[in-house]
Amino acid sequence: MSAPPDLPAVVARAHALSRQRGFVSSCRNETGRLLASLAASRTGTLAESGTGCGVGSAWLRSGMREGSKLVTVERDAGLVEAVREIFADDQSVTVLEADWTELAPYGPFSLLFLDVREAKRAGPDTVADLVEPGGFVVLDDFTPCATWPPMFQGRVDTMRQVWLTDPRFTTVEVMVAFDASVLIATRR
Repeated sequence: MSAPPDLPAVVARAHALSRQRGFVSSCRNETGRLLASLAASRTGTLAESGTGCGVGSAWLRSGMREGSKLVTVERDAGLVEAVREIFADDQSVTVLEADWTELAPYGPFSLLFLDVREAKRAGPDTVADLVEPGGFVVLDDFTPCATWPPMFQGRVDTMRQVWLTDPRFTTVEVMVAFDASVLIATRR
């Protein structure tokens, strides 16, 4: 393990909610630590699509600078209410019951964490205007790939390929564990 096992308190609360709800698709701690580190480098407004039980949101919040804000969206009303409780005393976090496409009025973002498949598949054309120049788009849940073109399950991973080659972004794939990688796309 490359980092201490202790979790920030807000992340521990989100993990507890995730376990309580039987939510098995939460943000991995390895990805979370990367999100916290990236959030620490940003100012302004950060965003997340696909709040779930708030684990990714909690990691982002744990790294955010003073004065920054986080807007996160989730379509499941029950999860929205539960995550709002996690952040009840934190004025810098807004949890909205909405589809990811409803983030636009809150941008542009200095960091946008795309944590729902629909947003990732929408690609750079849909996302580019949501991110300020120099801002990051973070996409998780990839399996590391050392080939070009990138492959997944015997096929070209066109979603990954589009993000890695879009001229509006400088994108890198970063392994966060032996079985997990993340794309970080910086808006030019």
